[in-house]
Amino acid sequence: MIDKPADSKYPINDMIRQRWSPLAFSNRLVEQELLCSVLEAARWAASSYNEQPWSFIIATKDNEAEFERLLSCLAEGNQEWARNAPVLMLSVARLHFERNGVENRHAFHDVGAAAATLAIQAAALGLFIHQMAGFNVEKTRELFSIPAGYEPVAAIALGYQGDAQTLSERLQQREVAPRNRKVLAKFVFTGSWEQTSPLVANPEQSSS
Repeated sequence: MIDKPADSKYPINDMIRQRWSPLAFSNRLVEQELLCSVLEAARWAASSYNEQPWSFIIATKDNEAEFERLLSCLAEGNQEWARNAPVLMLSVARLHFERNGVENRHAFHDVGAAAATLAIQAAALGLFIHQMAGFNVEKTRELFSIPAGYEPVAAIALGYQGDAQTLSERLQQREVAPRNRKVLAKFVFTGSWEQTSPLVANPEQSSS
């Protein structure tokens, strides 16, 4: 098992520190109660006007036909490792408010918030998720009859962490690579765009 806690410069919640996106998944099935708990967490994410513009299409390994159908939508490079995960999901955004039909320009933000909440709940339960941009949007529309006004956002693999030795050598290198993030000074501004906020403009935070 690989442990890659975040090297945070300030204290953060331990579930956030421990969350990362593995490529190696165990073939152990995720218990239905835990899977529902993860989805329940997504349900309680914040959203504009509480519209909750997210949907999740889900396929589990114990339903081989559905699992293969969703897997077929992934980019070939993602299929290589994601086929080992016991759960695959696809997040979908509703692009207009139900309340008045007006375009919801925050829909993708809100779907992302639901996915982040889902990820933290998964971490709390000893589960991992890996979100993917690499999937065929038009194929998902066709295979899952996603109507106009809805947009597929991301594919998600979910499960228990597996053995990195089951991955190809190329993927093993990705699996063990250290986690990196931009320092706060690179994206926290005050007064003007790209003007680093004095809140984070100390030597430790300004280093690259």
